[in-house]
Amino acid sequence: MQSIRRFIRPLLIPFLAILSALIVGGLIMAFFGDTSGTLMERLWRPVRAYQSLFEGAFGSGRGLSTTIRKMTPLLLTGLSVAVAFKAGLFNIGASGQFVMGSVFSVAVGINFPGLPPFIHLSLALLAGMLGGAIWGAIPGLLKVYTGAHEVIVTIMLNYVAALFAGWTVYAGGTQGQQPGPLWDTTAGPISETPDVLASARIPWIFGPPYRVHYGILIALAVAVFIWWLLYKTTVGFEIRTVGQNMKAARYAGIRVRWTIIFAMILAGGLAGLAGGIETLGLNHKFAPEFGGGVGFDGITVALLGQTHPLGVIFASFLFGAMDAGAAKLQFDTRIAQDIVQVIQALVLAFVAAPTIIYTIFRMKPDPEEVESAPTVNWGAG
Repeated sequence: MQSIRRFIRPLLIPFLAILSALIVGGLIMAFFGDTSGTLMERLWRPVRAYQSLFEGAFGSGRGLSTTIRKMTPLLLTGLSVAVAFKAGLFNIGASGQFVMGSVFSVAVGINFPGLPPFIHLSLALLAGMLGGAIWGAIPGLLKVYTGAHEVIVTIMLNYVAALFAGWTVYAGGTQGQQPGPLWDTTAGPISETPDVLASARIPWIFGPPYRVHYGILIALAVAVFIWWLLYKTTVGFEIRTVGQNMKAARYAGIRVRWTIIFAMILAGGLAGLAGGIETLGLNHKFAPEFGGGVGFDGITVALLGQTHPLGVIFASFLFGAMDAGAAKLQFDTRIAQDIVQVIQALVLAFVAAPTIIYTIFRMKPDPEEVESAPTVNWGAG
C-alpha cells in the first residue's frame, strides 16, 4: 500500500493542476466573450469545446498525427529545461537554442550533395545539437566564471539567436544590402533557406497528409537516454546533487563548475536537436517565423512532468494534443483557439505554485515532496 501511495502521490499535483486549469478555462468560456444564450447553454459551451478539442487531437488519423508532430519538439525542449532544472539552473533559452539548432542543421542539410543519406542526415542532426550546445554553453560559462545569472543571459541570447537567424536568411534589398549566407536565391524577397537535400531529410513513418516522421522515435529514445543518464550514472548523480545543494556537492568533491557547464551544454544540445528535427523532418527549410514559442512551452512541459524525463513524455503529449485540437475547437464553437494557451498558462501557474492546489483541495504537502521538488539556485554559485 505504501509503495502504491509513493507512486501515485507525485502524479497528484500535475493531475489536479490540469483539472483545475480545465475548470477555470471552462468558466472563462462560459462567462466571458459570447454572453448570449441561457445559463444552461453557456454552462454547456465548455463541454462542447472540450469535446471538439479532444476530437481535433484524437478523432481521426490526421488529428493524432498532428498531435505527434506537435509533441516532438515539445518533448525535446521540455527535456532541455528539465535537465537544467536538475542542476539547479533555469534555462529560459531553449527558444534561442532551438533556433540555433535549426540554423546549424539546415546549413549542413542544404550543402554536401552526394553524401549517403545516413551520413548526411546524421551530420545535419549533430550540427543542430552543436548549435544548441554552443548557445547553452555560453550562459553556463558566464555563470561559472563571472557570476552572471543564467536566466538573464538565456533570455538575452534568445533575441541574439533570433536576430542571427534572421541575418542568415536576409533577402537583401534595393539599397545594396548583402543577402544572408543561407538565403535562397530563388525566393525573391522572401527570407528563407533553400529546401534541404533529400539525403538530409528525416524519412516519413506516414507520409502526407499525415506527415509523421521518425523524429518522434528519436525524441522518445533521447528521453529514455536522459532518464538513464540522470538516474543510472555517476554524471547524473552529480547533476542532481549540484541541483539539490551546491555547497554540499562542492564539499563532497563534485566538480560543481564543470557540472554546471555540462548541464547547460546538454540542455542546449537537446533544444538544438529539437530545432534540427523540426527542420529536417517537417519544414525542410528554415525561415525566421519557424522559431515559434516551442522553447517557452518547454518550460511548462518540464514543470508539468515534474522535471522527470518520463513525466516530460506524457506532458509533451498532452500539450501536443491541446495544440492539435485548438483549430477544431475554434471552428466548431467559435471560441478563439487562444483559450488553449490560457489553459496551458493556468497549468503552468498551478504546477509552479502547488500551494494553490493544496489550498483549493485542502491537502497537506508531503514532506518527501517538498524535499524532492525542483529547485533552482538563484545565486551565482
